[in-house]
Amino acid sequence: MSFAKKRFCSSIVAFVLLILPATPWQGHVRAMPPVERTVLANGLVLLVSEQHSLPFATLELLVDCGSRRDPPGEEGLAYLTAKSILAGTSERNADAIDEELDFMGAVLRAACGRDYATLKLQILKKDLGRGLDLFFEILTKPSFPEEEIRHQVDRTLASIRSAEDNPGVVARKAFRRALFGDNPYGHPVRGTERSLPRVTRDGLVRFYKSFYRPNDSILTVVGDVKAGEIRKAVLSRLTGWGKARIPETPFTPPLATEAKVVKIDRKIAQANIILGHGGVSRADPDFYALRVMNYILGGGGFASRLMEEVRNKRGLAYSVASFFDAWKYPGSFQISLQTKNSSAREAISLSLHEMERIRSEPVSEKELQGARKYLTGSFPLRLDTQRKLAAFLTQAEYYGLGLDYASRYPSLIESVTSGEVLRVARTHLHPDRIVLVVVADLKEAGME
Repeated sequence: MSFAKKRFCSSIVAFVLLILPATPWQGHVRAMPPVERTVLANGLVLLVSEQHSLPFATLELLVDCGSRRDPPGEEGLAYLTAKSILAGTSERNADAIDEELDFMGAVLRAACGRDYATLKLQILKKDLGRGLDLFFEILTKPSFPEEEIRHQVDRTLASIRSAEDNPGVVARKAFRRALFGDNPYGHPVRGTERSLPRVTRDGLVRFYKSFYRPNDSILTVVGDVKAGEIRKAVLSRLTGWGKARIPETPFTPPLATEAKVVKIDRKIAQANIILGHGGVSRADPDFYALRVMNYILGGGGFASRLMEEVRNKRGLAYSVASFFDAWKYPGSFQISLQTKNSSAREAISLSLHEMERIRSEPVSEKELQGARKYLTGSFPLRLDTQRKLAAFLTQAEYYGLGLDYASRYPSLIESVTSGEVLRVARTHLHPDRIVLVVVADLKEAGME
């Protein structure tokens, strides 16, 4: 088979790997296959879930080094470190890495969010040994070439400048600044136009050596593998990756506690509006009651109260939604919508009214049953591919939810009562502390 033909076939295999289901569960969460959890001598948590229906494997490594670890003045450092880890190793450059991945038909990606960074590999079973060699070489021997880092900085700066033309992005950035201030969650994951030029290769190396440690990482392997063989294969490739003390990253909670209004004037036809306040952490015991409450308020699409009042009854917006960003530390609650400039005031007033309403009277039994049915019925869709299952197990471990979380989730949702919905709405919704961001033609909106 020619090289070109082999690459074409490998690409097809990689595509199939992405779309085929992990296993035919047919919507039954409790049918999730068992997971073996091991803590290795260097502190790495290894999770393995055997699924032999397809000859593939998916690896996801989570390192607890998201953008909340960025040092002041070096915002974007965590993001650039995660992206640059693919730029070369002490043994091969970026082109050689790409060629190796293409030859195997494998997919390798790095990403960074607010809490953690990830490195993900999807590969055919027959190439697993070769893929593991490459995966751990990239993880433990990155070279961080100066030229590739500058290219990544330039690309990131270009995307940040381009995003300034998007009023939705402008609103989200302004909301984050107004709510979080100097909190580690307050700056963009990718950094800013001011901070990125300050980021150096030395900074990336320092960040990598400080935080890319096995004792603050989780590796999940899902697919056509044997748990014992994977454990041996990982151990044999980790001899040079030792545990170390992870630097403390102070997390102050300076969330805005008073009402605040941010108005940004743009000559646009649609006002982009975000209103919200501080939220909860993922570990908050009210998380599941809040999921049900938020589904009824604005998280349930066409089934939500906000959609019914703002769009269906008054035609003020094409879409409106609410959600909680629940991270390792308290995140935010937000209602976001777009409407005509002239409708901005009315849409904001309706949103606040719905927040007050769900705090003041119990939800109906029909609303409660609809939320429970959707939240439990759609849950299996979060686990129906190898990629999704690997991500789910990794996050369950990271947030301390337990490996039996998938089987417990339905009862956690089904046990939520209307009284619980009312209680968490009164506890966690604060219409009097709203941070309101409006990006609009302020004159048309009557908000100059």
